[in-house]
Amino acid sequence: MRLKFILVILMLIGAHAFSQDDDLFAKEYFENGDFEKALYEYKKLYAQSPSNINYINQIVSSYQQLEQYDEAEQFLLSLISRVKYPAFYVELGYTYQLKGDLKNANLYYTQALSSIDQNVNNVFSVARSFQSHTLLNEALAAYEKAMTLKSDFNFNLQMAQIYGELGDVEKMFVGYINFIQENPISLGNIKRALNDFITEDGSNQNNILLRKIILQKMQQEPNVLWNDMLSWLFVQQKDYNKAFIQEKAIFNREPESLRRIEELAAITMSENDNQVAKNILSYLIETAQDLDTLLNAHYNLLQLQTKESTKADYQNIKDTYNGLFKKYGTFSQTLNLQVAYAHFLAFYMNDTKSATAFLEKTLELPLNDTQKAQVKLELGDIFVLREEFNTALIYYTQIQRSLKNSTISQEARYKVAKASYYKGDFDWAESQLKILKASTSQLIANDALDLKLIISDNKYDDSLHVALKLYAKADLLAFQNKNDEAITLLDTILKEHKTEHIIPQALYKQAQLFENKKEYAKAEANYNAILTNYNESILVDDATYALAELYVNHLSQPEKAKALYEDIFLNHADSIYFIDARKKFRALRGDAIN
Repeated sequence: MRLKFILVILMLIGAHAFSQDDDLFAKEYFENGDFEKALYEYKKLYAQSPSNINYINQIVSSYQQLEQYDEAEQFLLSLISRVKYPAFYVELGYTYQLKGDLKNANLYYTQALSSIDQNVNNVFSVARSFQSHTLLNEALAAYEKAMTLKSDFNFNLQMAQIYGELGDVEKMFVGYINFIQENPISLGNIKRALNDFITEDGSNQNNILLRKIILQKMQQEPNVLWNDMLSWLFVQQKDYNKAFIQEKAIFNREPESLRRIEELAAITMSENDNQVAKNILSYLIETAQDLDTLLNAHYNLLQLQTKESTKADYQNIKDTYNGLFKKYGTFSQTLNLQVAYAHFLAFYMNDTKSATAFLEKTLELPLNDTQKAQVKLELGDIFVLREEFNTALIYYTQIQRSLKNSTISQEARYKVAKASYYKGDFDWAESQLKILKASTSQLIANDALDLKLIISDNKYDDSLHVALKLYAKADLLAFQNKNDEAITLLDTILKEHKTEHIIPQALYKQAQLFENKKEYAKAEANYNAILTNYNESILVDDATYALAELYVNHLSQPEKAKALYEDIFLNHADSIYFIDARKKFRALRGDAIN
């Protein structure tokens, strides 16, 4: 008896396995366009499971693909006589449409829609079937009927998607807005859907239309949801001041957290909209109650002020730092401000002695290993600034030993390599950079690869490495904020080492320094020199992208920029700038940006 039971179970398992295989065969035949074999396999499956909707639909689709419309018609009529499944009316109507019999097609489409009157839940299968055959107006009619019959139903999302396919942007926008009113949890998904239809240009008709619809909603039913939508739209348009106004309105109504305003500040800083960023940071300082938010806002505001400062401003900035330390103290929560202050003293005020003394005192505070590493990293940088490389290497090495395999440890290793490179110890620098190519930090890995290429591509031109040593010295001068001296030294390389591989690298470095000094015409000339005379250089895509950015951001020549962005994504598919270049090209062309 037990054996017989086991045999039955094995037979059932075997039958199920064969059924699964048949299903896979049928699906593969259909996907490959072999509809005769697919039809044969699905008929076999249907014979075993005559109520399986998937098999039924695939049989009908196979008949339709094979243009065997009479067979499809008979199959569906027999089904309808047996099963009153309303989606079959759509399938039958579509079969008649394929035969060119629009009268019967419309008759069955009407029957399908009428079935919703009898049972409103039929909308799900009917509308889905209409959509599967791109019968979009009929699908809309199904959804509208169901929503009229049952107020609990909300098909605004499905209807909005259909309006989008039909090109009726206004109704699509209204549908999406109505949907999120009832389902605010879906706000993120709706923003992504809307993003396909707007651009960065606030004067674009779709942008204007969406803004108008949101404003109408805001007037009819005030809700922070609409402030959120407007803020998001203004951010897409890079109109950050208007976004800030909306974010303040949200905070005034829901003052639990300033997180959203902090995020907007971060966006404006990353987009170099410094004036708006400063306004937002000042607002955070005036409004925030928790210490972390306050200190972070002070830190970011000082970074912006320092970035835009001249020597005449330095004493005021120094006084601001000291005022903050007097008010909040020097402890672990003000660590970022302490490190930034030391950096300012050393790199801007050229007071490295006070900077190192300040950081050494900071190390006496009760800090964890990561915080100590942060201080030591800055100390190392200051000793590199002073060209005391061995002392710098001690600090960097201590970080590597105390926090093995961490990101900050990898950063320290990169700085070890950079210090060795500045010293002219190219072999040791290269050995460290090889390890960092596998860094878990993509930024460190990219920087390591770039520096390794500079060394490996140029150390064989001259056994004494004269040009490479000059370039490394110019690089160090740039690190020391001695841009004029760096530019002069790079000129020496360009004049005295014209036949060596380092020339395009020198041109590129010099162009970046010209940009820092706002000498944009000189930067443009250098980038063009690379593109014209060194078009086989690995720096071609870097120079192309940098020149495009220069034209957009400083020289007001968007057409030239557009051509350069296009060149990157057409001719440099492996470039790290590929995605950004394509996006910026489309933005300049006026496309909707995803």
